[in-house]
Amino acid sequence: MKIWTLLLLLAFTAPIQADEHVILCGGPALRKWEDLRVEKDRHDRWWANFVRASTMRMDEICKAYDNKAKITWIVYKKGYILRSREDGKPYTTWITEQATKRNAKLIWINTGDQAINAINSLPNRSITSFDFFGHSNKYCFLLDYGSEVMAVSSAWIHERDLGKIRRGAFSKNAHCQSWGCHTGESMSKVWRSKLGTTLVGARGKTDYSALSFGKLPTVSGSWIR
Repeated sequence: MKIWTLLLLLAFTAPIQADEHVILCGGPALRKWEDLRVEKDRHDRWWANFVRASTMRMDEICKAYDNKAKITWIVYKKGYILRSREDGKPYTTWITEQATKRNAKLIWINTGDQAINAINSLPNRSITSFDFFGHSNKYCFLLDYGSEVMAVSSAWIHERDLGKIRRGAFSKNAHCQSWGCHTGESMSKVWRSKLGTTLVGARGKTDYSALSFGKLPTVSGSWIR
C-alpha cells in the first residue's frame, strides 16, 4: 500500500515539461548565382523569405500562448553570412534582434547534424510544434541552396537522416509542417514512420510571395500528411 501511495505522489509531483515550439530556418541563395539562371528558376530575390516566415509563425504561436510560449529557432548561419557579405547588410545581427524581440532561443547551425542535435537536446515529449521554412525537395530539407555553388545544396537533412532525430522529443499530438517544396511527396511518409508524428508537407511547389500579404506560404498543389 505504501508503494502505491509513493508512486501516486511521484506522479503528481513530477515536473511538467513546458511545451517547446521548434522552427528550423534554412538560408537564402546568393544573387550572383541566381542571376545566371533563367528567370523562372530564380530564387530568393529577398534575403528574408525564410526569416520573415519564421517570425510570422512565432507571432502566431505567441498570440496563441499569451506570449508565454517557449520557442527554439534553429537557423542555418552560413547562408546568412554569405548573403550578408554579398548585400553589405548585417543579416545575422538583424536575425538575432528578431529572436530577442520574441524571446525565442536562437541556435545557429551550419550542418544538418547540428540541427538534429539541437532538436535532440530538448526534453522528452516537449515538442508540440515543428515548422521548417527553407528550400526542399521530396527527399530533403535543404538548409542551404545556391549560397556556395549555383543550384546545389551543401547542407541538408535527408529523409534517411530522420532516424537520427530522437522520437521521444515530440509530444504525442505534435503539429509538424514543412513549408518547403515537395516534402509531402516522400519525406512526410518517412517522418511518420521514424518519428511517429504527422508531417504536413507540400505536393508541388510552395510560394513565399504570400508573405507580402501577411500570410504564410501557399502551395501550388496541396498540403498532404
